[in-house]
Amino acid sequence: MAPSTETADVVVVGGGTAGCFAAATAAREGLETVLLERKSAKEAGHIACGDGIKGKSKFPDVVDRERLRTESFTNESITRGIFENPRTGETIDVDFGESGAVVDRYRYGQVLLDETERAGVEIHYDTVVNDVIQPDARVEGVRAVRDGDPVDYEAEVVIDGAGALSVLQDKIDFSASAFDTNVNYSQFCSAYREVLELPEPVEWEDALVFKPTEELGYLWYFPRSATEINAGLGFQMTEEPMELVDVLKDDLANRADFEGATVKNKLGAALPTRRPYDSAVHPGYVAVGDAAAHVNPCTGGGIPGAAKAGHWAAEIAAEAISDGDVSEAGLWEYNHRVQTDFGKRFAAMDLYNIFGTAHGVDDLVSVVTALPGQQIVDAIGKKGTTEMSLGLKLKTVLKTIGHWGTLYDLYKVQKEAVSLKDVYDSYPDDPGRFDAWRKERDALMDRVYEITGAEPKY
Repeated sequence: MAPSTETADVVVVGGGTAGCFAAATAAREGLETVLLERKSAKEAGHIACGDGIKGKSKFPDVVDRERLRTESFTNESITRGIFENPRTGETIDVDFGESGAVVDRYRYGQVLLDETERAGVEIHYDTVVNDVIQPDARVEGVRAVRDGDPVDYEAEVVIDGAGALSVLQDKIDFSASAFDTNVNYSQFCSAYREVLELPEPVEWEDALVFKPTEELGYLWYFPRSATEINAGLGFQMTEEPMELVDVLKDDLANRADFEGATVKNKLGAALPTRRPYDSAVHPGYVAVGDAAAHVNPCTGGGIPGAAKAGHWAAEIAAEAISDGDVSEAGLWEYNHRVQTDFGKRFAAMDLYNIFGTAHGVDDLVSVVTALPGQQIVDAIGKKGTTEMSLGLKLKTVLKTIGHWGTLYDLYKVQKEAVSLKDVYDSYPDDPGRFDAWRKERDALMDRVYEITGAEPKY
């Protein structure tokens, strides 16, 4: 059966956070925009997620942000983190210094899709994208099956919000651009989560709870409310696989708070735990959100970065289409915005993941549980680097007897993380200087591998 053909200025693949903000922005810019979502209208928005947002994330002003907050933010009282030592049962209570939130991810997704449609986007549900249209270097659209019928979608720019390990990236010939193809499964995390209803309220409704696992991952317990908890875990794919469901079940069985809990829904997913793609543009094509590794590599948090990335991608695409130049150079400003904003922070955080692969769980837990709370917050959340006064350094050293080598390695990695952010601040504003920038960055990474003894990640 010959496919039918539809045309638009912009085709967005995927109705997650990045895809919706990209589509809504493109439509607000006056572009004819189509969003393709593989799920049905009823199931769209149901995505495996920890649901936690630390800090006051300001979403781009292209949807009704107050409606999004009112209808899907179920707990806006998050002010601290609780880190559990899996060996001793001891906990560290860390004040975040700012309020965060936990959302109902399904309701959030449904509201966001509705707001995207209200912005003027045509949404095609039940549409599975399986190939790209690329007669030459430029991507000129995608091939899909909609409600069982083949459809070709032609566009000036394709924005890929299809998630981790996007199928589009398997189909595109990237030889004519610097698009980052140094991507493999070992740079990702496998995750699983359940939403649980408890018979009695927990006492930690204001906290995000974290607990390290054996497989270089962590369990999490994020309260949507005092009685509704998002409980999940993930492990780095460089490690031996673990039975996610069983590990979560065993941990739940040892928690008195969860006695008599019922499971409301469950879901699994893969997510990137790596630095953002060095370049996420190609002629006629831009990758956003998980499809470009716009995720905090230490915590898996991806909602704020995805929203920003989608918004910027559409803004740059609109400019490029107006200029009649959707080449790599015409779209390059998107890379520059990402890498000099949250990209540099996520790249710095990735160094701590690399550090972790070279050390055992006992070693890591001993060091982490000795660190002052603000250093933990900075390392995994806000800054991507840590600083410590001399007095705190001495106290930490005394608490980590037997792990001084690990602590010293962490100190050296922290110094490299500061330098790495400086390198990302100098990310080139055109593709002509990209190779020189990458050589400088890779030389720093070589020092990190030498310090940690870790296997090269990229």
